[in-house]
Amino acid sequence: MQIDTDSLSPQECYRLISGIVVPRPIAWITTQSPEGVVNLAPFSCFTFVSNSPLMVGINIGRKAGREKDTARNIRALDQFVVNIADWTMVEDVHASAVEYDAHESEVENLGLTALPSVTVTPPRLEKAPISLECKLHSVTGYGNTGAEFFVGRVTRIHVSDRLYEDGRIDTRALQPVCRIAGANYATLGEIRQLKPVAQTPKSLIEPGS
Repeated sequence: MQIDTDSLSPQECYRLISGIVVPRPIAWITTQSPEGVVNLAPFSCFTFVSNSPLMVGINIGRKAGREKDTARNIRALDQFVVNIADWTMVEDVHASAVEYDAHESEVENLGLTALPSVTVTPPRLEKAPISLECKLHSVTGYGNTGAEFFVGRVTRIHVSDRLYEDGRIDTRALQPVCRIAGANYATLGEIRQLKPVAQTPKSLIEPGS
């Protein structure tokens, strides 16, 4: 089977690609409006883009052509927090995707507790085992639907003590939530640790090989 992508609507493209690019990590983002309302929303187009300085990126689309509260709040304060949920929080993550009015806080409606951040104004989630405080670096638009890629510089990382050892995160213990397609979520399955791939010294590589 072959699919001509030019013949598809944006919605049809999304349904396809969200089942192809899997599993996707979820950035559970807290932002704050200029009026002080704390917003919480999950975004699964999420990755890291630089390790020096440490930066992460999130793609934020529009709803019926309107800018989402998360994007609007990030622009207003140039700050946000990426919370990483574990598997025990999957229902809260899903529930936070429901759209509330801008003056309503998802954090309050879901009965979650927010804690003060150290380097940014938006708070972090107490339940989240990992939180990344971020200051906005750049916003780049892509495509025809108003989607934008927000890049933030990570200024402070909060990590549960049980997950951190020798500068690394115990991913098995974290059991992060990931997004599949539709309203489907998953966590880590089997993890296989393979031996490092042997590197061939450049002196042994023949010209033209």
